[in-house]
Amino acid sequence: MNTIITIDGPAGSGKSTVSRMIAETLQFFYLDTGAMYRAVALQAKREGVDCGDSKKLERICDNIDLNFWMDGGCNKLSLGSEDVTLAIRSPEMDMLSSKISAVKEVRDAMKTLQRKMGSKGRMVAEGRDMGTVVFPDADYKFFVTALPEIRAERRFKEWQDRGEIVSMAEVAKELKKRDNQDTNRDIAPLRPAKDAKVIDSTALNQNEVVELILKEIKK
Repeated sequence: MNTIITIDGPAGSGKSTVSRMIAETLQFFYLDTGAMYRAVALQAKREGVDCGDSKKLERICDNIDLNFWMDGGCNKLSLGSEDVTLAIRSPEMDMLSSKISAVKEVRDAMKTLQRKMGSKGRMVAEGRDMGTVVFPDADYKFFVTALPEIRAERRFKEWQDRGEIVSMAEVAKELKKRDNQDTNRDIAPLRPAKDAKVIDSTALNQNEVVELILKEIKK
């Protein structure tokens, strides 16, 4: 079965956790495309490459070695031989990855790599342009969203749980900025695919969203 399921949506919508749960339930591979852009951003920072230098970013993408692996039920990402799962999850990488993901050369390189990873199917691909650009012919497409204030609360708790020292006001401000960058960029802006089922998770918990998606798939 070469099935591909795409789950897109803005930051804080809960799509990452839902995607992992769907992949685990169906025993599919979970492709966290946001982590891929974060890894590029991390490497760019380490090399002192400006997010507007498309040629140097393209070189990084051409040489980057990314590998997803599972550890005790957790999805991990390696950059070369280094586990960068935690290093890419800082607020700084959150914003930097959004800027870098707007660079055409970066998106083209990641799109090629993502399609290669999905060539065998049995994948849940999570991101912002999975259903619109990377896998436009996916078997099932979903777009998970929620009210901005709810997404800010979720992101605030997520950062707190990781030990980040931030205020609710800072998180809400950064989230609004991230939304603006993602939805207004010229290349692959964040929006639902025309044939995607939109799920508002404002009043739903993760299990309820998963149930809705699985029900739709089983139809």
